[in-house]
Amino acid sequence: MIRFVDLFAGTGGIRLAFEQACNDLNISSECVFSSEIDKNAAKSYELNFNENPLSDITKVDFIPDFDFLLAGFPCQSFSYAGKQKGFEDKTKGTLFFNILNILKEKKPKYIFLENVRGLTTHDKGKTFETIKDSLNSLGYNIDYKILNSSEFGVPQNRVRIYIVGVLNESVKLSIDNNLGAVDTNKYTKGLDAITINDILEDNVGEEYFCSDKLQNALMDIVGNDLSKLSGYRFSDYRNGKTIHSWDIGIKGDCSLEECDFLNELVANRRKKIFGTHQDGKSLTKEQILTYYNGDFNNMSTSLIEKGYLKCTDGKYKPVCGNMSFEVFKILDNDGISITLTASDSNRIGVIKNNKLRRLTPRECARIQGYPDSYKLLDNNNAVYKQMGNGVSVPVVKLVIMDFLTSLASIKCA
Repeated sequence: MIRFVDLFAGTGGIRLAFEQACNDLNISSECVFSSEIDKNAAKSYELNFNENPLSDITKVDFIPDFDFLLAGFPCQSFSYAGKQKGFEDKTKGTLFFNILNILKEKKPKYIFLENVRGLTTHDKGKTFETIKDSLNSLGYNIDYKILNSSEFGVPQNRVRIYIVGVLNESVKLSIDNNLGAVDTNKYTKGLDAITINDILEDNVGEEYFCSDKLQNALMDIVGNDLSKLSGYRFSDYRNGKTIHSWDIGIKGDCSLEECDFLNELVANRRKKIFGTHQDGKSLTKEQILTYYNGDFNNMSTSLIEKGYLKCTDGKYKPVCGNMSFEVFKILDNDGISITLTASDSNRIGVIKNNKLRRLTPRECARIQGYPDSYKLLDNNNAVYKQMGNGVSVPVVKLVIMDFLTSLASIKCA
């Protein structure tokens, strides 16, 4: 029997994966304590595990004895003031400090931690070095892997670090690091790979569909087949496979010449010839006239009146309306999703039956590898946030199974 605790538990994705792994390996397990500070996430957790983990781990004064610590802890900066400072001083004030305190007091045999890929480079690598050194100082030998969910049966470009540790025992994962495709649009579908097509619901409510105005505006651009927009993004910062606010007339219709002017401005304001102080620069009239041959005065006046162009101190830039788009990305149904985030999961688009709509909460859960038996809270905004903050369940399960089978101290049937 493995007695485990589930810290920074979220909606229970790590626990779900851990219990799945234990079941597959015929290892009995019991969760003796769980903790999550977000009220809605705690409600989702209770809905699926029949216990409410709502608590502030920094204020918890009693945790039962346990064998295995699970934690998807937040990434925070550590203090490096003073070269002679110990690990406890360096981590004080961070949530990782609370993990260390629990490990120091309870001395569980095993640990599993999950975090964002940037943990390894955060603060020029110092954050991760402190984490490793802190765990080593308590007697834990660790191994870690950086994995892209898209390479392990999850239709999402999500790169995360997975850390395992054992007290006073060596540990070595057999899985290789796998970063997958650098760009979602460059994903190469492998044999039996799961794609967006596989996770789409057949019947969804009208509230998920984009407005007729947007659908019609897009058809004016590409014709009647909206699937041509697969992989496109909505943004006023970039060109390429991009739909801009002026292309679809969010603030009012623009002529072809006005669209061309704005597209050229977006492209040229990134060029180093106009300065290297930032990527998207404001340009003066003189700079714009080095590549634009039309009637600048009339063009700029019209676009300023329509709200697509802004002039400050004699410099011009597009007025970017990214948050006004109904969706900000259209997924390729034959590919994978971009990384789900807490703030934007509700604005990822898909085209099905030639209609543009947003992903549903259930589809977001599927993109994270949650089974349909996992119950979703009756609060769409909360679920979108939770899935953006969550883990890819099959990847966590894979790492934990690899970890458990590698240990001499655990017998797997």
